[in-house]
Amino acid sequence: MPDASLPPRLHSLEFHGPLSAARANRLVVRLTANRPSTVLDIGCGWGELLLRLVDAVPGAHGVGIDLNSEDLARGRSTAAWRGLADRVQFVEESGIGSRRGPADVVLCVGAGHALTEVPRPDHLLAALRELRRLVAPGGRVLYAEGFWERPPTVLELSRMWPDAAADDHCDLARLTDLAVEAGFRPLWIETADQNEWEQFESGYQADVEEWLATNPHHPRAAELRHQADSHRASWLRGYRGILNLAYLTLIPVD
Repeated sequence: MPDASLPPRLHSLEFHGPLSAARANRLVVRLTANRPSTVLDIGCGWGELLLRLVDAVPGAHGVGIDLNSEDLARGRSTAAWRGLADRVQFVEESGIGSRRGPADVVLCVGAGHALTEVPRPDHLLAALRELRRLVAPGGRVLYAEGFWERPPTVLELSRMWPDAAADDHCDLARLTDLAVEAGFRPLWIETADQNEWEQFESGYQADVEEWLATNPHHPRAAELRHQADSHRASWLRGYRGILNLAYLTLIPVD
């Protein structure tokens, strides 16, 4: 059970990533054009995009898998509130070697790490090959993955997340080439914009920042303040304008 005296977890975010409602709506239209009956979401979190997809296609069913029980509980609650509890299942399990496919639509939004234990730099191709295995013939995959807008310097890497390395990501052209190598054709290539990143990064911190302003002497305040300040510095002094997120809508080659 979450500690009620601490800030809620990411409740200021609609999506767990730099994704606007407008882009999400466009993605739903594109991914439901063939009237899919099954949707699989790898590393689903609370499954907002999964729920929107299933809701858009009467009779469709979805499964979201993740290892975060709190996010999954949020997803189940939202599904029940929207009348989708009988059509969307949230399961606490690993995506490694998943046997949940094949599905007509497979989502993997910022969660390629949930598909493979292959070390970098081969992790990207390994994740894409897993997605190719999990999608049904004629289906669609939405693969959202980070990429470098430009090669980061050693100093910039040192200001990002712990152990950040140049081969954590590649550029957009190479990422798209890897999708083709894994057995896809890229139907649509798009990338997050600065406003989406600012909405995400601000929303990611908002619950904690509001709590810190009103609970400065709580026993956990110093710890949470350090975490918030470190994350903000990692974004503003590290990966802002260097790391971006690609949304690749992919079609499996027969």
